[in-house]
Amino acid sequence: MADGRGRDAPLVALDVTNETQAKEAAAAGIARFSRIDVLANNAGYGLLGAVEEASAEEIERIYATNVFGLLKVTRAVLPYMRRQRSGHILNFSSIGGYFGYPGWGVYGSTKFAVEGLSESMAAELAPFGIKVTIVEPGFFRTDFLADSSLAISPASIADYEGTPAGNMRNFAADANHAQPGNPAKLAAGIMAMVNSAKPPLRMPFGSDTVAMIAAQHASVEKELAVWRELAISTDFASQATAGA
Repeated sequence: MADGRGRDAPLVALDVTNETQAKEAAAAGIARFSRIDVLANNAGYGLLGAVEEASAEEIERIYATNVFGLLKVTRAVLPYMRRQRSGHILNFSSIGGYFGYPGWGVYGSTKFAVEGLSESMAAELAPFGIKVTIVEPGFFRTDFLADSSLAISPASIADYEGTPAGNMRNFAADANHAQPGNPAKLAAGIMAMVNSAKPPLRMPFGSDTVAMIAAQHASVEKELAVWRELAISTDFASQATAGA
């Protein structure tokens, strides 16, 4: 595997849940190339089932990979990026990190965590010339919905049958390898974004993602308009009002 400059890139074993391996992988990259320009945190998998159906073990396991694994790898790489005063971190979220789907609550919560961490990191790392982008893919024709990448909670509660959460189990099976997104075009899009002079904080990919983000914004604005007065009524009264 070449790095684009005619040099072979090292292949190292990395379990993202293993902090020691994360540090060793980062050190191996530095030993070979003296710098790390881009970190792509894309390790993760899905968990399908209603929130109530997920066991504590299933929840802890997916957080260990999707959230804590991302943090371990990032924390291993950041000292080198700070030293070189440059770098670009790509944290892979999902449309599920922007909108809560029934049946994907636990998985989506890991991606919501990625979004929040990334926003804070973008502000924290900007003084060092390090950029952060949240990659938000929609449904792409990969193996994400296959057994190799998707865990399904075995505890199926009868009450959820016929509800949006229960129906999502069938949707996932039917949608596998029929997703609208083209992985090759996604890869090209990510490269174009990385090579841009001013990459965005958030980069959605896929027409389904763009449509859902627009719908989510409209829904939030509509709800805020209805409840605005109650929302702002909880401040302390101003001095002028208090003295009147």
